[in-house]
Amino acid sequence: MLRIALPRGRLFEETLQFFLKLGILKEPLEEGRKLSVRQGDKEYILVKPFDVPVYVENGVADLGVVGYDVLAESETQVYLLWDLGIGFCRMVVAGREEDREKYEKGSFLKVATKYPRIARRFFSERGIRSSIIPLSGSVELAPLLGLADVIVDLVQTGRTLKENHLVVFEEIMPSTAKLVCNRASYRNKREEILNLLNILTAN
Repeated sequence: MLRIALPRGRLFEETLQFFLKLGILKEPLEEGRKLSVRQGDKEYILVKPFDVPVYVENGVADLGVVGYDVLAESETQVYLLWDLGIGFCRMVVAGREEDREKYEKGSFLKVATKYPRIARRFFSERGIRSSIIPLSGSVELAPLLGLADVIVDLVQTGRTLKENHLVVFEEIMPSTAKLVCNRASYRNKREEILNLLNILTAN
């Protein structure tokens, strides 16, 4: 039996429809209180997005679907098997238009983000000193209230930025959903995993 970790929230419905279309899932799953569902030779566990690579790295799940943003931030030791090509977003630096010059010419920035590792790495590679302010809530408020000069966040349509009078200064990287695999599972359940991978790569 393969155990597959699926992310609740933003990616859930798109992953569900994708797996149903390919016949990997036989019937829909509900993002409700039930956190574990068995279908045939597969068990699906529904967890928070940032927990997916942790479950996979530690062997609780053999496979997982996770956004590349989460994967890059977590730095977990898993195999990246396939880009599913769904859940497209962009990781960006954004701020108020009146702060654009400070961003482009300044040597020090206060940065609010849910992705401190990605933000720290990005500005370090550019030789820009930064003070990273980790937030778990709505980071868009930070520039508006003077907590930060810019934010680093994931953007899908850009609507939330626009509603909060923020603009994109620079794109850090694109992000799509990836299929990741536990290293031991890749050896011990290789045939089952490759069968699933063949379904994905054939479509």
